[in-house]
Amino acid sequence: MHTPGEFVRGQVTTVREKVDQLAGTVAETVAAERSKVSATGTQVGDFIREQRSAARVSLRELARLAGVSNPYLSQVERGLRKPSAEILSAIAKGLEISAETLYEQAGILDRRDGHPDTVAAIRADPLLSERHRAVLLELYETYVREHAARRPTDQTPSTPTEGPA
Repeated sequence: MHTPGEFVRGQVTTVREKVDQLAGTVAETVAAERSKVSATGTQVGDFIREQRSAARVSLRELARLAGVSNPYLSQVERGLRKPSAEILSAIAKGLEISAETLYEQAGILDRRDGHPDTVAAIRADPLLSERHRAVLLELYETYVREHAARRPTDQTPSTPTEGPA
């Protein structure tokens, strides 16, 4: 027979084993989620840094324009913080790019249709205003959708053929 103390010790040991097992599972889940957040955070941070460099804006100046602290913006660029949609919008305004662009990079918004290089080229062109970028992207997206809708029934090549000379 077990004494009450032995019984309690046995129960405590069983509970500790269960807690350790659950803690391991929770730790693995948290690590996986952190890894996802870190990858997305790094991607949006790298994009913000690239855009800031292309615009020749200092970290301090962008932080001021966006209304965030210098250290916070630095952490965002290094992928240590995942900014909210509101902060992304403020950063986009400071960079004079569309908030939609940053939302896509952060995984908040689905990417636009079309070839990513074409979309990136339109967005990166410094000679275009934000309004012109939006119009070009909308036209390009419409063309891509219409072309994709015709493709199954129309099997003609997508490149123009030469006509009579």
